[in-house]
This record gives sequence, structure tokens and C-alpha cells, in this order.
Amino acid sequence: MSQADQKKAEKELRQKQIQQAEELLFSGPQKSGFAKELFFGRFHAEAIMPYPQQSEADKKTGDDAVAEVREYAEKHIDAFKIDKESEIPQSVAEGLGKVGVLGMTISKIHGGRGYSQFNYCRVMEVIGAHCGSTAVFVNAHHSIGIRALEIYGTPEQQKKWIAPLLTGEKLAAFALTETEAGSDAGNLQTKAEPTPDGEAYILNGGKRYITNGAFAQVLTVMARTPDPSDPDGKITAFLVTPDMEGFKVLEERMDKCGIRGTATGRMEFTNMRVPKENILGNIGEGLQLALSVLNFGRTTFGASCTGAAKFCVEQSVARANDRRQFGKTIGEFELIKEKIAIAAADTYAMESTTLHTAALIDSGAHDYMLETSMLKVFASDRLWSIVNETLQIWGGAGFFTDQPFERMMRDARLNLIGEGANEVLRCFNCMVGIRGVVKELEKIIKKPWKVTSLLRKGPDIPVHHSVLQSSANGMSKQILAFSKVCRNSLIAHREDIMDRELIQARLGDIATELFVSGCVYSRLTTLLSSPTTDEKSREKELKTGLYYLKIAHRRIQGWLSDLKNNDDRDQMELADTYLKS
Repeated sequence: MSQADQKKAEKELRQKQIQQAEELLFSGPQKSGFAKELFFGRFHAEAIMPYPQQSEADKKTGDDAVAEVREYAEKHIDAFKIDKESEIPQSVAEGLGKVGVLGMTISKIHGGRGYSQFNYCRVMEVIGAHCGSTAVFVNAHHSIGIRALEIYGTPEQQKKWIAPLLTGEKLAAFALTETEAGSDAGNLQTKAEPTPDGEAYILNGGKRYITNGAFAQVLTVMARTPDPSDPDGKITAFLVTPDMEGFKVLEERMDKCGIRGTATGRMEFTNMRVPKENILGNIGEGLQLALSVLNFGRTTFGASCTGAAKFCVEQSVARANDRRQFGKTIGEFELIKEKIAIAAADTYAMESTTLHTAALIDSGAHDYMLETSMLKVFASDRLWSIVNETLQIWGGAGFFTDQPFERMMRDARLNLIGEGANEVLRCFNCMVGIRGVVKELEKIIKKPWKVTSLLRKGPDIPVHHSVLQSSANGMSKQILAFSKVCRNSLIAHREDIMDRELIQARLGDIATELFVSGCVYSRLTTLLSSPTTDEKSREKELKTGLYYLKIAHRRIQGWLSDLKNNDDRDQMELADTYLKS
């Protein structure tokens, strides 16, 4: 192939990638929420303030559910045994069904409890603090399993399958991942061809790394179906049951590093006939369905991480106050205090963002994909650090299996991979957010000197309490700086920005930390505006939130600096030296 032909082929591929991304990510409602507005240099106060508050009735419902699930977990979920034996007992699944966890947000019309996403996240905090395997099992079954069936299923499909899934009698699974398709969901190879009479589809392909896959009685399977507008076809979701001829489990439980209690399976489909009545949602809209359902899963992911982080902070404090070295408790040493302060602040930020995002879902908002993705990245990253530091505080004792920390470290490692690898989501967060800026610059991209007209002073951030003034000023300046580097990056790289992943990741990280900072700032504003009799707890929470805002400010300054002063070229050249040797 000549150099000219190669360039032409690369250009055509790039245009197709852009078209696919547009169709996949931007075909639904496109409201401008808080996270997207950050890319324009705006603080969309109405989208994040006031911080969500539960009604007394909803809080009472949540309090009762939290107490019930906590009691059940302490009595019946043995995290050590589940990890050691690599199995969640069927009795636990059924027990979770009895206390309502497996159908917590499912409508009462379908037999569920009809709880808010806010209360479901509160419950998932409890489970996440107790057992990582059980949290992932519940998330796969409910958040991306039954939830897909309730939202996109026909009345006939819902009537047929939902009831036994709520009790744990039957399990659900979400089958997306393949050998060539993980975070790159658009590269699915499993195919579904319609039968000549149009009454069914014949599926051929395979899936792997599917939580509950080998034991689920209802699987949402993604497969590529023919489409006249696309020679590669489009992806459609099918409801599949293991009794269908051609369904074969290759591995029931794939041995793995962490969350060992979950049954992660591998399966294949050979000429498997699936009735057309089993299509979930619309033909060719499977990826949109997947992204929609993953929003719920990423929110409860955040809740599970928050619960585990809270447990770690409690255990770190207990160890620091109890363990004595060099004549004093280790909690008196600055390097231990540093670990506890950062862990407590980040945990508070995780909880603040999780509950804000859950309330966003409950509000009926249509577009929260960016917020849930940012939550997933932030919560999983911070938990990984918190667990690691907790083990360090516990020292040699934490390294042994009679303590939960080595297990929690193995379990937490999955969070950086599952439901979208964090590296991919960092770039995703940037590109989804920056798309609006691209549209704004389209008319002047060839005249970069005019971009100065788009720049303005930092956004006005409502300040109701003087103690928050410094944080508001710092955030405003960083939002302005962020919007400038977004525009400058687009002007400098244009379409090539799609290949500049190091830039994308930094922009994505800045936007994420600004979003989380907004959630914490909103929560502190509400805290200071609400009367309380517990002044000691209020002061502790205020200190925690304010310290997080300082940490976030420093992190953001680091990324902004790295965009201008970095070793990117040397890194890439060195990596290529190894990759090509």
C-alpha cells in the first residue's frame, strides 16, 4: 500500500470511529449537566446545589433497610469463608432475596420493593463494607441484570422472568465481554442471524468473564445483528436461558485474584436459536442499552467502594490508637496521621459523589452518563489507595489472612478494571465532556486568534458561608484554567486529540476531581445551612470536607502543570524501544 493510500485508509477509519462514537454516545437526550458544563468553564449551580436531602419517609425506609441488611450480613455472610471456598452459598443469595436486596429498586408492580437509588446505594455501602464478592454478585444480578429487564423488557418478558429473580431462586447475568471485546464493546464478534421465517435468531460466538454467567437462568447477551446501513451490523440485546440448545458452559468458575466468591464464567453459543420475542429493547440498540444499564452499576460500584473505604478508615483509626511503637501509639506519628486524614477526606468525597449521583438518577434526569463514569473512576482509584494504606498502618499483621485487608486489597483491584477499565474511562470522560467544546469551536477552529473571545473570568460560585469562600475562589480559578486548557488542546491537536491519550487522561482527571469537589462543596453548604444539635459531628464533617477540597486543589494543580511540562515524548520513545525490540 502506498503512503497516500495508507493515509486515505487511516482517514476513513478515523471518520468511521467518529461516526460510531457519535451514534453510540450522543444519540440520546443531551442535557448539559454539571460535569459537562465544567468543560465550558461554568459552575452549573442549579445542577449540584442544594445537596440532595431525603424526605423523612424515604430516610426512614432507608434506615430500616440498612439495619435489616447489616444484621443479615453480620449473621449470615461469612466473607472469610466465601473467599476461601470461592463460593457464595445459595442460601446467601436466597437470604438477600428475602431481605429485599435482589429487587430493591424494582417497582412494586413487579414484586420489588420500589426503593430509591439513594437508599439502594446506602444498602450497597453496607454490603461493600462487609464482603466484596457479595457486593459484585448483587451488582451483577440487580443493577445490570434485573434492572435491564425492568427498563427495556416487554410486559411479557417482565412477567415471565422478574418474579423468580427477585427472590434469588433464579439469577441474572449481563453477558457483554468477549475475547476481543471488553472496554471496546463495539468490537463484539458474537453474531445473531435472523432465521428465514423471521421468527428467531441464530447466535454463534462466546462470552467470558461473566459474573453469575454459568449459574444464571436469565442472561442478557449482546450480539451483532445485520443492519442495511452498516456492513458490520449493529449490536442487539437478547434474553438467553441456559436450556437453549447450543448453549454451553466452558468454565463455571474461572480462578481469579480477588472477589473469589463470585462465579465468573465462560460460555459459548453454537447455532443457538433465540426466539425474536427474546430481543430486549430495540434491534441494533444493544450498546445504548448496555451503557444505560452500566450507569446504575457504576453508581452502586461507588457505593460499594464507599462502604469498604469507611470500614478501612475505622480500622485504621482503631489500629493507630491501639498499636504502640517507640513508646507511643502509632497514631501519634505524622506519617500515620497523614494516611488517616487523606483516607477520611477521600472517603467523604466518595460518599458525597455517590449520593449526589444516586439522587440525580432518582430525579428522573436523562443524561448522567458522564457523572456515573467519573464516580466509578474516582471511587475505585481512591479505594485502592485507601486499602493499601490501611494495610500499611496494620503493618505485618495486616499482611496475614486472619485479617481482612489482604482480601480487601485483592477484591479492590477488580474495581479498576470492571465495568470499564479506568484508563479507558479517563479518556471517555474527557471526550464526552469535550464534545460540546468542539461544537463551539467548529466555526473558528481555523482562526485560533478568535478563541480569546470565548475566555472569561472564573465562574461565580454561590458562597453562603464565609468558611467556604477560599474553597470557592480556588475552584473558580481552576474551572477557568481547565476550560482554557481544553480549548487550547483542541486547537493544538484538532482531530489528533483522539490519539493523545495522555492529554485526554489528564483532562478527564481534572474534570472528575472538579465534579467531586462540586459535590463536596454542595454538601458542606447544606451542612452549614442546616440546624443541628450535634456540633461536634458537624465540626468533624466540616473539617473533613474542607480538607478534601484542599487535596483536590493540589491534585488538579498537578495535572494542569503536567499538561504544560511533562516527559510524554520520552515516555513514548522509551516504551516503543521496548515494544519494538
